[in-house]
Amino acid sequence: MLAWEFLMPVKIIYGAGSVEKLESVIDSLGLKKGILVSDKFLVDSGMAQKIVEYSNGKLVEVFSDIVPNPTVDSVDECAKIIREKNLEFAVALGGGSSLDCAKAACAIAKSNDSIRDYHTGGKVLSKSTAIPLIAVPTTAGTGSEVTKVAVLSDPSKNMKAPMGSPVLYAKIALVDSKLTLSVPKSVTASTGLDVLSHALGAFWNKHHQPICDAFALASTRLVFQNVEKVYNEPNNLEARDNMMLASLLAGLAFGTPGTTAPHACSFPLTNDYHLPHGEACAFTLDYFLRLNADVEGGRLHKLAQDCGFKDAFAMADELLRLKKAMGMKTTLREAGVKEEDIENLANHSTHPNIKNNPVDMDHAALLKMYKALY
Repeated sequence: MLAWEFLMPVKIIYGAGSVEKLESVIDSLGLKKGILVSDKFLVDSGMAQKIVEYSNGKLVEVFSDIVPNPTVDSVDECAKIIREKNLEFAVALGGGSSLDCAKAACAIAKSNDSIRDYHTGGKVLSKSTAIPLIAVPTTAGTGSEVTKVAVLSDPSKNMKAPMGSPVLYAKIALVDSKLTLSVPKSVTASTGLDVLSHALGAFWNKHHQPICDAFALASTRLVFQNVEKVYNEPNNLEARDNMMLASLLAGLAFGTPGTTAPHACSFPLTNDYHLPHGEACAFTLDYFLRLNADVEGGRLHKLAQDCGFKDAFAMADELLRLKKAMGMKTTLREAGVKEEDIENLANHSTHPNIKNNPVDMDHAALLKMYKALY
């Protein structure tokens, strides 16, 4: 018999146009003075200003010093502003970078600590140092609005790694698919396959469980039905909404068991070869789909069949086709990796979440994979 736990403390408010309810959402928490955490693109495009307006004066500061793969320095700077201005809450607007930066900054807002103390320093986050966060995703997406994970980079250590804690959960996720309409095609493709990486990884994870399996199946089906349509028809709001739902469901799916080997292998591809996170996760995803296909009695074949495929191998074929159709890199040569660098790439693909993969990936197995993908 299975034994498992599931926790989801985030209130989810979902629907096209729901961001316009921001003032009442803030009021429901009894808050009055907060900061908007976003990125420069959304500030320059005017979307951030609209969110400030929806707050009706309750967002009094804007922090936008955020880069893709947010840094510990950005987190510390954001937390410093929150302390100096004595702010009560934050609203995070954007993709995973903005949301992860805000989650981490909110978690240490009432302390004088650096996030480094927790990211790599071994210190444990405490609710006593946190302020509430309202997460408003603009991509479909990382699912960060409903996870207890923040992925941060530390340039001083040339390292990108996730940190996880219940303290990192947002208080409310305000999920509005209209906010994804302006997302560039390349980002739609990358983030869309990040969704699939989360869903499939949650399903084949050694620590999978029934509730997360159900979310993973629903998300996987939605991605295969909609991601290419959104890529080719950027203004298709129904497809956008389906992908936003897929992202949310995938976040719920992997939030408990965690990510697996494709994410472990994504970190050096992003750190050293600058592939966007979603593209880096998708880079090995079809390989692992084939590798994991027959574990636990072939339950991945059943997942594939529930999504309309003959088996997991046919699903992997379609995933590879999708990557090519959406302009993603599918070989290490295309990613700028030299053959003599493969050994080093394997050495850096050993983040602990690789142990969640149902097929053990030792150094020899990683080398075999990367040589096949060269």
